[in-house]
Amino acid sequence: MSTTSQPNDIDLADVFAYVDQHRQEFLDRLLEYVRMPSISAHGVGMAEVAEHIAGVVSGLGMRTQVLPTEGWPMVLGESPPVPGAPTVLLYGHYDVQPPDPLEAWASPPFEPEVRDGRVYGRGVGDNKGQHFAQIIALESLLACRGVLPCTVKVLLEGEEEIGSPRMPGFVAANREQLAPDLVITSDGPVDESGRPRILFGVRGVLSFELRARGANRDLHSGNWGGIAPNPLWTLVHLLASMKNERGEVTIDGFYDDVLPGSTAEQAALARLPVDVAGVQERLGIESLDEPVERGYHERLTAWPTFTINGLHGGYGGPGSKTVLPHEAVAKCDIRLVEAQRADDIFAKVRAHVEQHAPGVEIVHQSAMDSSKTPIDSPFKEPIRRAIRAAQGVDPLLVPAMGGSLPEYVFTKTLGVPAFTVPYANADEANHAPNENLEVERFFAGIRTGAAMLLYLGASERDESKGVR
Repeated sequence: MSTTSQPNDIDLADVFAYVDQHRQEFLDRLLEYVRMPSISAHGVGMAEVAEHIAGVVSGLGMRTQVLPTEGWPMVLGESPPVPGAPTVLLYGHYDVQPPDPLEAWASPPFEPEVRDGRVYGRGVGDNKGQHFAQIIALESLLACRGVLPCTVKVLLEGEEEIGSPRMPGFVAANREQLAPDLVITSDGPVDESGRPRILFGVRGVLSFELRARGANRDLHSGNWGGIAPNPLWTLVHLLASMKNERGEVTIDGFYDDVLPGSTAEQAALARLPVDVAGVQERLGIESLDEPVERGYHERLTAWPTFTINGLHGGYGGPGSKTVLPHEAVAKCDIRLVEAQRADDIFAKVRAHVEQHAPGVEIVHQSAMDSSKTPIDSPFKEPIRRAIRAAQGVDPLLVPAMGGSLPEYVFTKTLGVPAFTVPYANADEANHAPNENLEVERFFAGIRTGAAMLLYLGASERDESKGVR
């Protein structure tokens, strides 16, 4: 796609100059934010960080609330309305993953450091640095223009890293207060080539455990092998009945709602760059997973997966121990594509377990449905042009990301389009030790956030653009 197909007809020079003039201040404030732990899984620092970021949003003149839930609070900010312009909801999450293993960090996870042009610290990429860039974009627009070009709402949740269990109820209960025309999330990485991306959807996810039990204690494998059932073998056989060697999930009805992508989506996938050989070399693998004929990007956007995250039981220490374990656990996740529903797939998994291994317990852990926005949405063009204006290159258009975000509450509960525009580098190491964000990508995110609102506001008022 040409980077000169349309002129950049909105003057952004003053906003970009303001960002450049305040680089050190903005970077210092990001470091301050990352320095504050907010680990939802452990309940560490959640209330304090919610109040901190609410104070930042309130400082923009937005009506800001810290709204309690049965879990950790939501932070909601609302700007004064801008007549004739769209209402844009900016979503993010202030919670972060646990930092373990601590010994693998080159510097303490909550003592952020700038090294070699990157900020290192837990949550800097996922997602504090990215939504903080959005907030600083609002601040920069207000400093330069006095008003925002769109009505803006900022929603930051504190439970994304534990599956967003409160988001469905919160969004449904606050439908009228939220009421956006579109949602923009900045999360995840740019393309491995370094090019920016617009993602029009996400896969859903279903997580569960399979628990098998045998005797009431571990046993001597010589004295009891062949007498007492081995729960590890029970799980091995059950799991083998759920997916075959060709990579096909063999649970009845699993693929019933897997639909082919539209012509526009298939064309977009075909345009995405990929170096399969390079990926294999970096990962140390000789081939991609089955089925080998399936396209690389098609795998991540158009097909569901069944993953065994871990298989546990018996002895795993050094040397040998001739033990017959009395219990075993398999942790699994299923990534879902559009039209598949997590509750329906879980019911099908349960039915399969009851048929093939009725003594195995299945424990539901978390679920998130998939989301999809049409790739020909009229909001695509102003977002695309804004990214080009801010970063000097056209973004790649991706029908869906391989991972999961709670965007279904926007597309399915509120019925509005949702877009993900990542700012982080492809090697951000989110969820891993030494998580990082390139400093220049943080500033590019600020410029992009400001440009998107300016282009959306201008396009909305120009009926010839067909945005509304």
